[in-house]
Amino acid sequence: MIIPKLAFRNLLGAGMKTWLNAAVLSMAYVAIIWTQGLYIGFDADVSRVMIETEYGGGQYWMEKYDPFDPFTLQDAHLPLAGPMQNLIIRGKATPILIVQGTLYPGGRILPVLLKGIDPEQKLLGIASSVLKATDHEIPALIGSRMAQTSGLKKGDFVTVRWRDANGTFDAKDLVIVEVMTTINQGIDAGQVWLPLQTLQEMAKMTYQATIVVLEKNFGAAQAVSGWAFKGLDYLLKDIKDIIQGKTIGSSILYTILLFLAMLAIFNTQVLSIFKRRKEIGTMMALGFSRGKVIELFTFEGALQGVLAALVGAVYGIPLLAYTAIHGYGLPGNQGDNFGFAISEKLYPTYSAGLVLGTTVLVFIITTFVSFLPTRKIARLKPTDALRGKLR
Repeated sequence: MIIPKLAFRNLLGAGMKTWLNAAVLSMAYVAIIWTQGLYIGFDADVSRVMIETEYGGGQYWMEKYDPFDPFTLQDAHLPLAGPMQNLIIRGKATPILIVQGTLYPGGRILPVLLKGIDPEQKLLGIASSVLKATDHEIPALIGSRMAQTSGLKKGDFVTVRWRDANGTFDAKDLVIVEVMTTINQGIDAGQVWLPLQTLQEMAKMTYQATIVVLEKNFGAAQAVSGWAFKGLDYLLKDIKDIIQGKTIGSSILYTILLFLAMLAIFNTQVLSIFKRRKEIGTMMALGFSRGKVIELFTFEGALQGVLAALVGAVYGIPLLAYTAIHGYGLPGNQGDNFGFAISEKLYPTYSAGLVLGTTVLVFIITTFVSFLPTRKIARLKPTDALRGKLR
């Protein structure tokens, strides 16, 4: 127990130098945990919203369907038969038909995607229940972004034109029955939702669909002829890639903070060994082996990491708790600029693994940097140290 006691006494005896090192190192602790927690929370929140409102437990795409190529939409539809029909009847999936259309709000021309969805579906968090068809009007549901772009509001009538499966153009009037508010742009911008059966009849695509969304936690999906299954790993890949890129970019900040802290600790150790060379000689003359002296100085440096963790906890815990509860607001409503389902506030997620892993990583680096200057002690003679020499 003598080594820890001496190390602790020497560390506190260094005064302001110790606290400055601890303060710099604590910033690395807090910055890493806060930033990583923010990215983890961002990933979890965006993934949850997109799964609940758009992706479900995965999707079957008609083989010709490409969401990035509008020219594929004309032929991207297949009859719902066999295993696909069975899933829909059992309530395990819901079909969506996608047709290109043109909206004419206020005399303007606005290209849109007409999406047909079952008004009775319960798998996706879309207000599809408002799309129950009437005898005289075709109900339409749009999002707040689409409403802002088109200038439409609840109760407005608007003309839409589309091309059916035979290549014939037709047009009808729609009535906006609801304007939904959602943070998921994927079901809002440039889209008009219609009752599935109505759109199938309009496009002469009876009981056909473009994609079929499975229920959450569906499990393994079987191969179905004419349909390509897209799991959540594929559908959420863009989000994961963004998180990975941001994490790599943030590592530059972590490296700078850690480098400053490690440089301070390294210089402190070098200066400490130089100033305490007579003390080292005395300890070696009293029976301390070179290994014990090296252990003492290394332990002192390692305690810097422990002290930094305690200092970081003093201001870090309130800061992290505040952001976890109240969130981090994006300036100027920047959420829409990302192209993903990002809310106005991001709520970080701090797991025990993140906190413990960061603490252990910084502690190991601190201990290693503290050990490097002590290698001179291994070649030091007690008589030289007592005379104040350090080679």
